[in-house]
Amino acid sequence: MLIDRYHAAIDELLKTVRETQRENIVKAGELVAETVENGGKVYLSLIVHGIEKDLIYRGGGPIFYKEYKEGETELKEGDILFVSSVSGRTKKVVDLAWDCVHKGIKVIAFTSMTYATQVDPVHESGKKLYEFATLTLDNCAPAAEAMLEVEGIEARFAAASGIASDYIMWSLTSVCVEKMLADGYTPGILKSANFPGGNDYNKTVIEPHYDEFGW
Repeated sequence: MLIDRYHAAIDELLKTVRETQRENIVKAGELVAETVENGGKVYLSLIVHGIEKDLIYRGGGPIFYKEYKEGETELKEGDILFVSSVSGRTKKVVDLAWDCVHKGIKVIAFTSMTYATQVDPVHESGKKLYEFATLTLDNCAPAAEAMLEVEGIEARFAAASGIASDYIMWSLTSVCVEKMLADGYTPGILKSANFPGGNDYNKTVIEPHYDEFGW
């Protein structure tokens, strides 16, 4: 069945992420921890097609992840901005990342190296995202994104980058949380607002602590 082929493909995808991206995932998690501990902010722009929403202000997640809003968010030197372009050449994303890097903002980029190395850049610098980002995380998606050939359908089926990027984000977040605790900082982890007492805890404990300390 197609569901079984999909499950097998996802198992292999996440296995590849674990085997090839662990070092950079650890580096990213430690960089986030150090940034937060030193008073910097961590912003998530659009990752793939919106998986950043899985980490911003939700039960079980840290309060220090904030949504990047173009025209509203004030990025400062020393902050972190997560960006994403599976092909590595999406012009709007590359423009934003390029400007940020040159302003002293740390850019952590999600891309597919298999995809990005098969396409030409569109930025005037002649570079793709992975060639100048502070740190690049390969979501291990195939070129053109989809994983499976299905008889009777011309296009390949089942996008890879979303589930892989979400897996990577939570993995690096676990590294970050562990490092902060080891460094003597207790990161604010939100409770589910819909579980009894959760919203009150977030509003009276986590949010005031973040407003005072930034973590």
